[in-house]
Amino acid sequence: MPSPNLRTFQNTIDAYKTKLAEQSAQIQDPKALDELRHQFLSRKRGYVTILLEELKTFAPEEKPTAGQLVNALKNEIQERLEALEARLKAPAKPKREIDLTLPGEKRYRGVPHPIRLFQREIEDIFLSMGFSVEDGPEIETDYYNFEALNFPPHHPARDDWDTLYITDKLLLRTHTSPVQIRVMEKQKPPIRIVLPGKVFRRDVPDPTHLPMFFQLEGLVVDEGITFAHLKGTLEFFLKRLFGDKIKIRFRPSFFPFTEPSAEVDIECLACGAKDPECRICGGTGWKEILGSGMVDPQVFKNVNIDPEKYSGWAFGLGIDRTAMFAYGISDMRYFFENDLRFIRQFDLK
Repeated sequence: MPSPNLRTFQNTIDAYKTKLAEQSAQIQDPKALDELRHQFLSRKRGYVTILLEELKTFAPEEKPTAGQLVNALKNEIQERLEALEARLKAPAKPKREIDLTLPGEKRYRGVPHPIRLFQREIEDIFLSMGFSVEDGPEIETDYYNFEALNFPPHHPARDDWDTLYITDKLLLRTHTSPVQIRVMEKQKPPIRIVLPGKVFRRDVPDPTHLPMFFQLEGLVVDEGITFAHLKGTLEFFLKRLFGDKIKIRFRPSFFPFTEPSAEVDIECLACGAKDPECRICGGTGWKEILGSGMVDPQVFKNVNIDPEKYSGWAFGLGIDRTAMFAYGISDMRYFFENDLRFIRQFDLK
């Protein structure tokens, strides 16, 4: 909990922000702007100067926090002053005569993209379980995208037909797994993270494939982590996402960076496992939703985490494909065709 001194300091800064907003709205000429600048940034008695002097009263452990508050206020003041100066210098717009006989202009309100909405829904579920959200670069090195994740040089995924290479060593990431490596290099266990973001592959566009799509991966590393933790977490997540009555199954599979590994299927939401000719599940009654498994010990060795002491699990799912399944959308390309009639269907406000 912050000390009373720090709370009072925060209240003073909030009051200055309110005062800045109120006085900025009244600025109509350069003279008033100079007075506002002097009031807040004067080297002698400006509000920021006074706050900097007060920093001397804080205990050493509280000075960094208090200093960040002052710097944030100073940046906000400078941005506000620059915006006001630009407004005053802008040429006045000529008044336009309004023809009251013309039909009105409809104003459209922007809405979040359905992929972003679905991503937030997934993130919120994992945040409620104590996970954090991490991000990383979309242009990656061969090491982080393949080598550190236990992909040998001859693995098919390294082929030019699957991966978009920029140079021999740089590429557009094919999954968000490189972020797992980057986090484990900087942070020691316990680790509980999810990693959403764009990924790129040389896929020909069709109803279920695009060269750019969104993926979300998860990683847990700690002492005593077992496959039971993986299974319980994913079952909880999928039931929160699709409803408590959804049926789930795990099938053995193989991934280079996990062992043992499993594909996770859910009961087909389109036919409820009752239509042998269902186009969504192919009549099987099941739809693959994600891949998962226990992190391979070699991956831990690559990031200097002791596999004898720590264990962990990871999973990955395609946000676009999962959203298609959840929303009953037949073609992934609808998400990126910029058809506002499609996008506005997901505005629930």
